[in-house]
Amino acid sequence: MSRTVLITGATGTVSGALTDVLRSAGIRPRVLVRDASRARELRERGAEVFAGDLGDARSLPPAFEGVHDLWLLTPNGPRAPEHSSNAVWAARQAGVERVVRLSAIGAAHDAPNRSGRLHALSDRELERSGLRWTILRPHWFMQNLLNEAGDITATGTFALNMGAARIGMIDVRDVAGCAARVLLDDPGRHDGKVYTLTGPRSLTFDEAAGALSRVLGRPVSYLPVSDEARRKMLLGHGVPRWIADMLQEYAQAYAGGWGDVATGTVADLLGRAPRDIAGFARDHAAAFTPPEPR
Repeated sequence: MSRTVLITGATGTVSGALTDVLRSAGIRPRVLVRDASRARELRERGAEVFAGDLGDARSLPPAFEGVHDLWLLTPNGPRAPEHSSNAVWAARQAGVERVVRLSAIGAAHDAPNRSGRLHALSDRELERSGLRWTILRPHWFMQNLLNEAGDITATGTFALNMGAARIGMIDVRDVAGCAARVLLDDPGRHDGKVYTLTGPRSLTFDEAAGALSRVLGRPVSYLPVSDEARRKMLLGHGVPRWIADMLQEYAQAYAGGWGDVATGTVADLLGRAPRDIAGFARDHAAAFTPPEPR
């Protein structure tokens, strides 16, 4: 019997990649979006679209009806535990069999960042929900470098407040691959497991810049900046204050060595090594390349 998988956070990077992986495996995922009128691309990619808002528990039952597996991704924000709780409750009420939840690296009640502490609350609720569950805790996404593509294209530099941090950064496509592996494997194989997902090794941002330089054939350099300079830049680009504060907390933790973690979990789940920064750079070279003049 084909299993019905409901994807939350469907318009985001990870869930979007997961939707594509599941489609390639012959599964038509069901996706939850706040505004169904803006989901044309998801429909074109073969998804079944339901409207609902994790912040409004009353809107969720239709999307959860008949679902076997829930991919639970909630956006970062102060209401994240409420959104996760609403989804878990809807899953219990609908008889969902399994929840695979996207958490975050180092989620714990004593994490040095509010996102990690909020994720820990949601992780614990899921663990005690009575549902079958698996939790994925990925590291810093390589795709975050795409946010710096404009500066890299224009000036050959990118500025972050990470100091000399070493981070086990991971390609989002591998996060999606691991999520798909858990969802596609026989139910029960991954029950009660917490998987910390990283790339093949910890990297500095100087090393990431070096990988981009070699692929692009021109110099790219990393410029460490102060927390205040980075915060001013984020707020100037319209990033909400809460998110800017959260990112600063992560940056301070990473600069202090908190992110120097690499595991073999991706290889164990996928049967191959995780993508490295050189492969990411090759696959996304166009994003860091100035357009040719007409």
